[in-house]
Amino acid sequence: MGLTSSIANMQSPHFYCELGQLISSTDHPQFAENMLQLVGKLVSVQQLQLSEWTLDERQSNPLEITLLGRAGAQEDLPLPEPPRRHDPLLHKMLEMDDSLLIQMNAQNRDGRSRHTPHQCHLVSRKANRRCVIALYRAPAQGGYSLSELAFLKNLSTTLLPLLERHAQVHRQQALKNRRDWSAPPIDPFAPSSLQREFDERLSLGDINLSAREKEVCLGLLTGGTVPQMALRLNVKNSSIETYLKRATAKLGVSGRHGLAKWMVGA
Repeated sequence: MGLTSSIANMQSPHFYCELGQLISSTDHPQFAENMLQLVGKLVSVQQLQLSEWTLDERQSNPLEITLLGRAGAQEDLPLPEPPRRHDPLLHKMLEMDDSLLIQMNAQNRDGRSRHTPHQCHLVSRKANRRCVIALYRAPAQGGYSLSELAFLKNLSTTLLPLLERHAQVHRQQALKNRRDWSAPPIDPFAPSSLQREFDERLSLGDINLSAREKEVCLGLLTGGTVPQMALRLNVKNSSIETYLKRATAKLGVSGRHGLAKWMVGA
């Protein structure tokens, strides 16, 4: 399968397992590592950095840059620092109208080019905030090809909404800590967090799923496979497929990828 193929056509159970792990790890310390693991299986990437920029659009400068996670440090590739206000990406962020932008930073032409990693940025826009997924790879591997950039743009329709949710939880927790320093932090390992959010999205959409349909959806969203769900529920594989088909029809989507996209609000 070529890189330009839509992720909607991906049938690999490993991809959906890792996508489910990524969805369930939103607001978790492993979020950046899980995202790098998912992307790195499809495109050669050594490092990933997640950040949220709050911009003063009138003064054309960032008010705040919050690092939300990074993963994949390599000895031969210096770990990038959080972007500064002089970063050329800032100007693109100020000018962007769409909710999605991909930018590739060209390799430097001076003597430092051998040590400058190739960069690709996936950016979403919500009011004066920009969520950024920065992907880095070693200079020796060459820049990102057009097919790789096209594929990453396609994949970003799933990744960026997850990062936006991750950033929102981070802001809420920071605000709560400022209001009450003695309050215990939110447990990021709470096993029912995904289920609560799933139920909330169903309620907002006035959608009713049967108990078995919900169980199958949650199992698949957290990385379970059809055979695993069939074994857990003591039914045939075809029954799991039927429950998924009924549930996604009620959600107005199609298949496991449609379910994942619905869950992240894409």
